[in-house]
Amino acid sequence: MEITVENAVARFPEFRFREPVSWTMQHGENWAVIGPNGAGKTLFTELIQGSIALKEGQVRHFDEHGHEVSGGIRTLVFRDIYSMSGIRSMYYQQKWNSQDAAESPLASSLLDGFPEERKREYSALFGIDGLLDKRVISLSSGELRKFLITRALMSEPSVIILDNPFIGLDEASRHSLDSMLSVLGDRKGLQTILVLSQTRDIPLWTDKMLPVCDRKVLPPVTREEFFSNQDLVSGLFTDRNTGPIVFPGRASSSGTSSVCKGDYEYVLRMKSVKVRYGGRDIIRDENWEVRKGECWALLGENGSGKSTLLSLVCGDNPQAYANDITLFDRKRGSGESIWDIKKRIGYLSPDIHTYYLEDIPCIKVVASGFFDSIGLSGECSAGEYETVMQWMRLFHAEHLAERSFVRISYGEQRLVLLVRAFVKSPELMVLDEPLHGLDAGKKRLATAIIREYCSDPGISLIYVTHYMDEIPECVTEFKFMKRSPYRI
Repeated sequence: MEITVENAVARFPEFRFREPVSWTMQHGENWAVIGPNGAGKTLFTELIQGSIALKEGQVRHFDEHGHEVSGGIRTLVFRDIYSMSGIRSMYYQQKWNSQDAAESPLASSLLDGFPEERKREYSALFGIDGLLDKRVISLSSGELRKFLITRALMSEPSVIILDNPFIGLDEASRHSLDSMLSVLGDRKGLQTILVLSQTRDIPLWTDKMLPVCDRKVLPPVTREEFFSNQDLVSGLFTDRNTGPIVFPGRASSSGTSSVCKGDYEYVLRMKSVKVRYGGRDIIRDENWEVRKGECWALLGENGSGKSTLLSLVCGDNPQAYANDITLFDRKRGSGESIWDIKKRIGYLSPDIHTYYLEDIPCIKVVASGFFDSIGLSGECSAGEYETVMQWMRLFHAEHLAERSFVRISYGEQRLVLLVRAFVKSPELMVLDEPLHGLDAGKKRLATAIIREYCSDPGISLIYVTHYMDEIPECVTEFKFMKRSPYRI
């Protein structure tokens, strides 16, 4: 397919770029649209698909014979993962309740309508055969991404637009996706447009780069030209962390005013923990101890049970009561409520992001962290809202305060949910892939804040990532998980 955009200006101001947009993708080209969070990358992809009404200019699509066509472009934007994965009517904690989870469709049922030969071909290319007999809601965030990417490719579009497809995938899966897109380009003529916030995610087979910054489409360059122009790269991802980090309620970033006054030795103790769903042991004989003030990295491939383990810690999984688990030196099931547990923990996970689809201002999303709720379930005082704004300013997210959460970019949503995890100054931070979708500058800022926050000797951290270079310097302990081979 060839796509041409000629001096396009959106009819409505909220969809406009700072200048008229002109751009051409030739037959056989693969592109990467790259820039910081909120730059207008997703808006650009909506423009080239012809889904934005124009005041001036035009967008046209041509087949290999030069005939103008409609259709042929498939987009997978993970901001909309909730509606595309068949779980629109489900709720956040449903996956941990076996009876309710059974109402979720099988992953294989979402492939109905595709020829069997095509399903086998694409499932083998990305190695998702083992996911097809699982309930959609039981898939890990990385497994769900792999499944949805494969399903989108099964429709065999001329052009596929993928928004940050590598995030949430373990190293082996990232290599598999890279290889699959390259193979499909060679074998079937698939053209790919990647929407990226990280330079490291740019594949070798990318032909052209389109930098986007501050709602301005910059001149296109080749992959080689992009990486040789350090001024361009650094200009896209400016590091705004220029001043001291001062947390609400703490005198300085040195940790001299501790936020934690709890008297306990262990944040977490697990003994021979087991979690089973549908005849499969997700976790078996797991033992783990986290002392007060320790900072841990929890690592493992997609589907190894990391998020399930954290659901036991954070009070979301009812199987916690069937196991020997102690939190803050208090055994689970000894009379404490789920809210007694949650009020001491700041939690961010891909599942929270998937189910947090509230059309409310971002300031209320952050404020919901006081109540550990999806949506704002209680009334906040003026002082609490001031605390919210202090945290948002610390993360340079104050400009999002009054914007609707569902109308900002995926990376901006992740940043807001990260602020939400900090807002009550918790004793235990549980951050499951917190930097998903953040651009390079925001990753540096967020990592610095996490590191400084955990410099307080009363703060403990459990940190999950698939990128070793994202692990904060404060982490000194490591736990590795492997996918359980056990079935009955």
